Amino acid sequence: MTGVDPSLLDEQQLMRELETIHRTRHDTLLHGSNDALRAHNIRMAELEGEYLRRNPRRPVARGRTRAGARERGAE
Repeated sequence: MTGVDPSLLDEQQLMRELETIHRTRHDTLLHGSNDALRAHNIRMAELEGEYLRRNPRRPVARGRTRAGARERGAE
């Protein structure tokens, strides 16, 4: 694992880590080594997993569901 265990981060720290990793994703994908991309994938999964664990009832936009996307496609 790289970085602090996500379960030890407070809410503000977790959100800051998520914002940073999402912001750097595109550059890592395009220009990072295979090892860097692998580490990025692992860390992103750890952080996102912790966010989902803490927020199991997070609001989900209808258009981000399979049914909602189908409705938009039928328009």
